[in-house]
Amino acid sequence: MPDVIHRIESWILKKASSRYIAVANVHSIIEAQHDGAFRQTLDSAAMVVPDGMPLVWFGRRRGFDMPRRVCGPDLFEAFCRETCTKGYTHFLYGGADGVPEALAEVLKRRFPGVRIVGAFSPPFRPMTPEEDQQTVEMINRSVADVLWVGLGCPKQERWMYEHRHRITVPVVVGVGAAFDFLSERLPRAPRLMGDHGLEWLYRLWKDPRRLWRRYLGTNSSFVYYWLREILVQGEAVEIKKSAGPSKEDVL
Repeated sequence: MPDVIHRIESWILKKASSRYIAVANVHSIIEAQHDGAFRQTLDSAAMVVPDGMPLVWFGRRRGFDMPRRVCGPDLFEAFCRETCTKGYTHFLYGGADGVPEALAEVLKRRFPGVRIVGAFSPPFRPMTPEEDQQTVEMINRSVADVLWVGLGCPKQERWMYEHRHRITVPVVVGVGAAFDFLSERLPRAPRLMGDHGLEWLYRLWKDPRRLWRRYLGTNSSFVYYWLREILVQGEAVEIKKSAGPSKEDVL
């Protein structure tokens, strides 16, 4: 988390071209396996961080130093807490009608000094080109340092990718359900469950009719891909052993 916050601050200070951060969970990773366009969306992000312990566990197995997950609500909250006295400006884009405005008030109350320069809840229907252009102009006029996008996965990642050359805000971050959680509109899973990879189970318990198909499909697919990669790696190691040391190994 500190590394991500430091990177965001460095991009703000550089005032360079807009960069977006994708907060990837199991669902988005599986989506990318079946949708080449969405895979390109993740590949084009300036940074992709692991939202969910299964990705952290997988990363550790691959040898990456990943002490904990960096989920959207935690990143949003931590950045506001750590930088609220530095004068950075924020625009809140997403959520149901009235949610970004309610979130703005919560953030101002919890983190004195935080500066919210805009809040907008887009319609659930596709916007017309004219509406979309007006929204882009509104965001750019705010001269925000960070644009927080709470449209849910994969909609928010697609939106950030499609608007990456039109938005002038230095940093754009997709934070999923963070708007609902931080505005206290919806309860979050206990931190202990989240830290042990069980937040999906809590959300499934709260909203089974909407989520059971999604979790059954994506979680099963993730386990399948994980096991397949382990088997492929194991076979590669056995082949290398049976072939003996290579020239590079000897050198």
